Amino acid sequence: MENSQNVESASQNTEQNDDEISLLDLIAVLLHYKFMIIAVTGLAIIGAVVFSIISLKLPPEKSPLPNQFTPQAHMLIKEDSGSSGLSGSLSSLASLAGVSVGGGGSSRSSLANYLSTSNEYLDAVNKKFNLTERYKIEKFPVTSTRKALKKTLVSTYDEESSVFTISFTDTDPVFARDVVNFAVDWMQNRFDELGLDSNRIEKKNLEANIDATYKEILKLEKEAQNLGASVNKGVSIWGGPNVSIETARIQMELSAQQKVYEQLKTQYELLKVKMQSEQPVFQILERPEIPDMKSKPSRGKLCIIITFAAFFISVFMAFALNAWQNIKNDPEAQKKLNLKTKKESV
Repeated sequence: MENSQNVESASQNTEQNDDEISLLDLIAVLLHYKFMIIAVTGLAIIGAVVFSIISLKLPPEKSPLPNQFTPQAHMLIKEDSGSSGLSGSLSSLASLAGVSVGGGGSSRSSLANYLSTSNEYLDAVNKKFNLTERYKIEKFPVTSTRKALKKTLVSTYDEESSVFTISFTDTDPVFARDVVNFAVDWMQNRFDELGLDSNRIEKKNLEANIDATYKEILKLEKEAQNLGASVNKGVSIWGGPNVSIETARIQMELSAQQKVYEQLKTQYELLKVKMQSEQPVFQILERPEIPDMKSKPSRGKLCIIITFAAFFISVFMAFALNAWQNIKNDPEAQKKLNLKTKKESV
């Protein structure tokens, strides 16, 4: 009984010693190759820092890792919970375009998400800024440019706040701002063309009518002035009675146009008050600004990642070299390795 207990305790001590020896062996390997580990890690740090400095100093078109800027614009889309049929159809369109609008999206948010990935939208941006040439795309220019734009021109919709965001990433902050501005205007005009905001449509019609009426008033006033001037000079083409008739006609038309103009102005002011009290369907909350801070890349994180990667690679190399040295110094291991190689060759 005592002998068996002694054997068990001896085996436990042996296992513990093996563990301790194994741990000591690991530490010994690391200490033996410490200069290699330090050298590899140090060279990686120096290389990462030099690479980051060079990429920062070079112009964007030549830099392997240029600064990129991402201006944003924010719009508020008025929810329309009453048009379930339209919501379903637009959600279907969005699904076909590969856009997920979620279960709570309204018809208008679904429309915004769909339009932001539509070919019409992407092609309009490309046509305005000639992005095919800017991205140096030669093969399949239309399709390839659309794919590139989907990565840089990004739209998101927050269902909780109903805020729709458009952003664009580029190495030129001014160019990126201009692209976002164009995208916002295009989206707003598209909403207007679809007739989703009756107040904005009425406002545009009133502005057009006011402008046309004002021009007509100026035209009639000029006709009256010319007629009066010609009569004073005695060179009028109208006879005495005809001059009176023509003058009366101009005055009547002028008076009528002035009344129409006043009515239109009144309607316009009332509509402005109404629009201030109501939330528009598509409201621009914030236009994009020229960003003074880059959005990416993070060169500090890159240096940290390269440092850790180099350290672990150097540790792996240390253990691999140590294993190879052990095999070279162990005849039995060499025999086994040679025998295995011969079997594989046969």
